[in-house]
Order: sequence, then C-alpha cells, then structure tokens
Amino acid sequence: MNYLLELDRLQNRYFAMRHGHSMANQAGLIVSHPQNGCAKYGLSELGRAQVIQALQQDVHLDHETLIVSSDFKRAAESARIASEHLACKIPLRFEERLRERYFGRLELKADRDYQVVWREDAVNPDSEFDGVESANRVMKRVTSLILDLETMHSDQNILLVSHGDALQLLQTAFHKLDASRHRSLVHLETAEIRLLQFA
Repeated sequence: MNYLLELDRLQNRYFAMRHGHSMANQAGLIVSHPQNGCAKYGLSELGRAQVIQALQQDVHLDHETLIVSSDFKRAAESARIASEHLACKIPLRFEERLRERYFGRLELKADRDYQVVWREDAVNPDSEFDGVESANRVMKRVTSLILDLETMHSDQNILLVSHGDALQLLQTAFHKLDASRHRSLVHLETAEIRLLQFA
C-alpha cells in the first residue's frame, strides 16, 4: 500500500540518505533483524568519511533540517554525524518505520542473496518467501511515516536516514509506481543524499 497516492502535493521537502558504508557491507552480510542491526554493524571508517563528504557537497540542508532516522546502528551513526555537521537545532528523531527491510531466513547470509529477493519482488510484491518482509509491507510502513510527517510539519526540510531497500521502496512510492518495480529506479549508493519528489 502506498499512502502517498492520497496526496496531490507535499507540504515539506524530503531528502533520502542511505547510511554510509557499514561493517555489514564490509563483511558482505545481510543484517536486517533489530537484534543484530541496532546493537552492532555500525559504520566503517569509509562510511564515516562518505557521510561527511556527502554533507559537504549538499547545498539544500542546513541547521533547520529535521533528521529522522532508522535506529539501526549504521543509520543512527550516519544521522548523528549529519546532525552534528549541520549543527541542527531540531533534536534528532529515531523511527522504527525507517528500519532495514527484514530479510527473514537470509539474516546474516551473504548479501548476494538480495538478488533472489528482488527477482521475487518483481513477480509478486506481496511475497514473503523465506520469511522476508514483502515489498508492499515495506512501502506501507515508510509511506505511513511520510503521511504522519505531513500532518505534523510544514515548509520543512526533512532528511530521512535509512537503508537501501526501505529507501528504494520509498522512492518508488514517490514516483507512484507499483512496489514490484522498485529495482527499475536508480538505487541510492551508500551515504548518497537524494531529493524525493512526486514524478
């Protein structure tokens, strides 16, 4: 379900930031369960440098930015760096709806298995094979957050710090495309900041 289909225009400006390169990326592992992702697998040194570089190159975000982040360690560390770099006046907010997509029995397996999930998504975005959180379920939770932010804020720059699939599906929702097509859009690189707009 895409809650953004209910909206004709946005009251705020939304920016997606994928967390920087993490220890999970470095190990080539899928880390999607909160028990693993919230306490461990934070940013690598490369990831910290990527986040700082992305913020230095950005021209839209400033101290008035509201940062909303996944509470997984790799995202939370990226968000804290962003908050400090921008000298944000608004306290950093953590939001479970921005957590990594849950990959079920693929947890702590090789990250090449993402490809298997994405192929299944293209056929059936409601699929939960191997206990994987469906693409539609991810889209529902991330777009419900946008709907809530639209009711709480106006004329605000909002930076959403999250994970590859969660942001890929959020981007797909902004384009008002079916969740099955999320891999047809250009994916975010680690630490990349991208403006999200209605297509």
